[in-house]
Amino acid sequence: MFRIRRINDDLRSIDREAVAQVRSILAGQFPEAPPADNEKISQRLRDALTNRLRYVLLVAEEHRRKVLGFALVAYAPDVKFCYLDYLATSRRLTGGGVGGALYQQVRREATRLEVVGLFMECLPDDPALCPDPEVLKQNRSRLKFYERFGARPIANTAYETPVSPEDDCAPYLVYDPLDRPPDLSLATARKVVRAILERKYGQLCPPSYVKMVVNSFTDDPVRLRPPRYTPAQVAPLQLKSRGLGAIPLVVNREHAIHHVRERGYVEAPARIGAILKELERTSLFEPAPARRFSRDHILAVHDPRFFNYLKKMCGQLKAGESVYPYVFPIRNAARPPKEMPIRAGYYCIDTFTPLNRNAYHAARRAVDCALTAADTLLSGYRAAYALVRPPGHHAERKVFGGFCYFNSAAVAAHYLSAHGKVAVLDIDYHHGNGTQDIFYLRGDVFTASIHGHPSFAYPYFSGFAEETGEGPGLGANYNLPLPEQVDGPAHARALAKAISRIKRFAPDYLVVALGLDPAKGDPTGSWSLKAADFQANGLTLGRLGLPTLVVQEGGYYIRSLGVNARNFFSGLAKGAGLI
Repeated sequence: MFRIRRINDDLRSIDREAVAQVRSILAGQFPEAPPADNEKISQRLRDALTNRLRYVLLVAEEHRRKVLGFALVAYAPDVKFCYLDYLATSRRLTGGGVGGALYQQVRREATRLEVVGLFMECLPDDPALCPDPEVLKQNRSRLKFYERFGARPIANTAYETPVSPEDDCAPYLVYDPLDRPPDLSLATARKVVRAILERKYGQLCPPSYVKMVVNSFTDDPVRLRPPRYTPAQVAPLQLKSRGLGAIPLVVNREHAIHHVRERGYVEAPARIGAILKELERTSLFEPAPARRFSRDHILAVHDPRFFNYLKKMCGQLKAGESVYPYVFPIRNAARPPKEMPIRAGYYCIDTFTPLNRNAYHAARRAVDCALTAADTLLSGYRAAYALVRPPGHHAERKVFGGFCYFNSAAVAAHYLSAHGKVAVLDIDYHHGNGTQDIFYLRGDVFTASIHGHPSFAYPYFSGFAEETGEGPGLGANYNLPLPEQVDGPAHARALAKAISRIKRFAPDYLVVALGLDPAKGDPTGSWSLKAADFQANGLTLGRLGLPTLVVQEGGYYIRSLGVNARNFFSGLAKGAGLI
């Protein structure tokens, strides 16, 4: 098994290692390639517009980060075309579909960018142009591969004319219309050809040669060579998904096992269904199955004694039985009660968050979903959504509460922090006390929370503006407590302040603890945000341009829950350039 991820630069160690493997594959598979092409991969990725071309690298990796193949793609935003510079797999591969999967992903990326087409060069399969039988065989194989996808050489041009008369085997210009009719206009084709020759080969191609090749394009629209290796009636492969332009959706499918039926318990399974129903109306999402992760990820942010108590206590309870904390032994923390049910208060901050047989399992699975979604960001996706319950942002390092048991967003943030700086933005109506507690002494994870003032909003004891972090974390915690009555514009102003601080921190990743309880009518809040406000907030966050993980937290007004979620993500996708 392998996965494909996008690399935009090589600033992280994980990406530098991948680029080094790409260089090795390139040198082995394209020994005739100019050495500068190999040496400048990093420069091309770092320079946003090298020669007015924006480069992206796609790598196919095994689970141990072994690169099996790669595709290097250039995008010309002014002419709106993509150019496939290289696509290659490791020499040891004789099958497995790595090349086909990579090219499909290239096509998805090009489709997302709404380009006029995908172009590439392929050495000719005509013996008159390439007399070497072995090279000719390789060329035919490569052209046959691309023809399967509907990509064929542009006919009736002088593109394959060598720059120097003594050269041979000059390449065809191959055009992939990306499952659209191949009706590329003459004017656009000439712009594309001029851009390729001047921006990629400016030092090799004199102006007279460029002019000759460009003027040799006379068909309007251009003509493609008839299919040579696949039947003409075979339709090109259709794109099944939006590729890296999609938002992976990881749902805690086991959330319903945690169902507290007591009157007034608003954290109900219906919340997930209400959101899913509305998300299905969009084409933004790509379902991603949750993977199982080691408990070590949880223990990185939660105290082992707390973790073990939660697991053991829940395992002792019978189906349908709940334990609510009612004694809080804070006076002698060194000697917790021996009775397990009574000890619940030793690890809890309120009297309304129960322990039951499935609380541990549901919370553990929610963490798995958040980590799975976080992992998709490392694979190149720009946004991902962990739709989970129970929520997690009230769970501190040593305690649970507020319907929360394990802090899924904090676990995911810590996981991402191994790959760069992380900012966690909590936009739930209630303060993210758990996330603040976990990262309060750390400077590599910035935490910000927009919430109701603790003078009237749960959890009442944290979320004050003067709480800014301690030690290495001093200045890395930012609270924006707001009054009881807040509408969309007022919330947007607070969000702008939080984003200003996030930009100053300059994170590599953003984790959004998405609370939908700021909505008008939510039974746990007093604010009045509407669907348009959630959409505006999503748009603002998307425009940050950061790989963004969204983890579901609160939101309990079922009638508007799904609509608000849908609007938030439509805004996020638009701001991030996914639609």
